[in-house]
Amino acid sequence: MLNLSPDMIWIAAGGLLGALIGSFIATAIERWRTVRPIILDRSRCDGCARRLEPFELVPLLSAAALRFRCRTCHAPIKSIHSLIEAAACLIGLLAGVAAPGVHAIAGALLGWQLLALAALDIRHFLLPNALTAGLAITGLVASIAGLGPAPIDSLIGGLAGFGSLWAVKEIYRLIRGREGLGGGDPKLLGGIGCWLGWQALPYILLGASLLALAIAAICLSRDPAFTTERPLPLGAYLALTAFPAWLTIPAMG
Repeated sequence: MLNLSPDMIWIAAGGLLGALIGSFIATAIERWRTVRPIILDRSRCDGCARRLEPFELVPLLSAAALRFRCRTCHAPIKSIHSLIEAAACLIGLLAGVAAPGVHAIAGALLGWQLLALAALDIRHFLLPNALTAGLAITGLVASIAGLGPAPIDSLIGGLAGFGSLWAVKEIYRLIRGREGLGGGDPKLLGGIGCWLGWQALPYILLGASLLALAIAAICLSRDPAFTTERPLPLGAYLALTAFPAWLTIPAMG
């Protein structure tokens, strides 16, 4: 008889729940700027609009079994679904490895929120107020519950994160006469500060900046017409840096 340790159960549960949540995140991103409701409408094939059966909606497994094509019209299944489901599953697994019990749930919740925000920023250059506010609120609640930094560090982190990028945004606008940062970026960094505390903010900004520079360098090497005037999803880089930062400080996550 297989004897699973409590830690292994937490890890497996986190991965399974992550795959399910990733399926919802992918659907929400696909429908964000369409007339289709995010929750109430049944999932359909993008090619023939046929309603999908429950066995076609098992995260990761269904698409692979169908060879990533609709079983009736054979239209390709968009890769965004499998990519986000896999990323959310990995977040759940890593959170379970990095921290025990309810701390793993808190870390996974942080990771899943950041995944949704990063994907929306990459896909739509959008960081919705409802999601950035939710990130900040859950971060403050986690700190009060003892699942994050001290409440005062969380509060200062939220204010410092928002204030620092808001100041950069306004100074750039005054000097250049145009917007250099989106309005959601300061709110996102504020939410990250609520989860990780003010002490982590310099590392988050440094990591996000290096990631942005690396992406820009890759784009320039592949496309000589790429210019610095082209917008980059800074919010995604902040989000992609924040979860690994939590993994390195599980006692605070």
